[in-house]
Amino acid sequence: MRVLVVTDAWRPQVNGVVRTIEHLVAHAPAFGAEIDLLTPDAFRTVPLPTYPEIRLALASAARVSRMIEESRPDHVHITTEGPLGHAARRACLRSGRAFTTSYHTRFPEYVRRRAPVPEWLTYAWLRRFHNAGDGVMVATESLARDLERHGFKRLMRWTRGVDAQLFRPRPGVDVFNLPRPIFLYVGRLAPEKNLAAFLSLELPGSKVVVGDGPSRDELERRFPDARFVGTLEGEALAEAYASSDVFVFPSRTDTFGIVILEALASGLPVAAYPVTGPADILQGEAAGALDEDLGAAALRGLSASRDEARALALRHSWEEAARLFVENVRAVLARHGSCKRSPES
Repeated sequence: MRVLVVTDAWRPQVNGVVRTIEHLVAHAPAFGAEIDLLTPDAFRTVPLPTYPEIRLALASAARVSRMIEESRPDHVHITTEGPLGHAARRACLRSGRAFTTSYHTRFPEYVRRRAPVPEWLTYAWLRRFHNAGDGVMVATESLARDLERHGFKRLMRWTRGVDAQLFRPRPGVDVFNLPRPIFLYVGRLAPEKNLAAFLSLELPGSKVVVGDGPSRDELERRFPDARFVGTLEGEALAEAYASSDVFVFPSRTDTFGIVILEALASGLPVAAYPVTGPADILQGEAAGALDEDLGAAALRGLSASRDEARALALRHSWEEAARLFVENVRAVLARHGSCKRSPES
């Protein structure tokens, strides 16, 4: 089975969507599916206003349609709602080809933080985009329930995983050489990540921020006591997790949070708000703390079990995530009997 994954998010971006797709490409063949990609690399791109790290593909529906047909996939999966995603959706509807989508980002909440656009309007746009397909893959049960309340249909589970060999406890490792305890954040530095909620906390020890993004300069000016180390990957990132005492995840808009699993796999307790993503992953407080008072959660995280954190992460694997994805695709193809549907009227 050949699956064409269409994504507006791709390298050199460093985020959960890109990481998920990379692991899907690596692990889906074990379950009988070969993954082809349609990414912005195939097109001329322009920077997203206010967010130049993200490049938007200048993709016409006609060209995307030709590329889909040339790929001859058994199924098309659209991961993002950007220009490529919209062009692929339109092409699939016009040709009668069955397709699925996935919901990775809470755009209504994201947009509201940047512009005076009511959430209901953005949800209406997203509902129209996703409900045109044959299934919407979501990472957690709580997100599925939330989207169902907003009128999304045909919701399917597609969980996330972690590389537990790379991200593991490393006793004695200390790459920061800072006063302890060390409270760590890893991720994009952007308004929707709510970094100020973490960096403004009165906490003992040190705060370390790993990552980059449009908010970095402002955050460094506002919070000079925090250590900003930029983007880390591979062993350097794994050592950063292992060198810390609590991972603080201040976002209220992420749909999952792969970095939470990476922290847990490293034996690092997590402190977060009790919202979709952290609440689904932590399932209680043995491996961390959830609280509307993020400072209280961070302090409770100091006494959480590092062994429990590691054990919880080991329940998640990229192999299992790939298996679920392939099962979802096969279920859609079985319902249709083929990869074609009636063209859009």
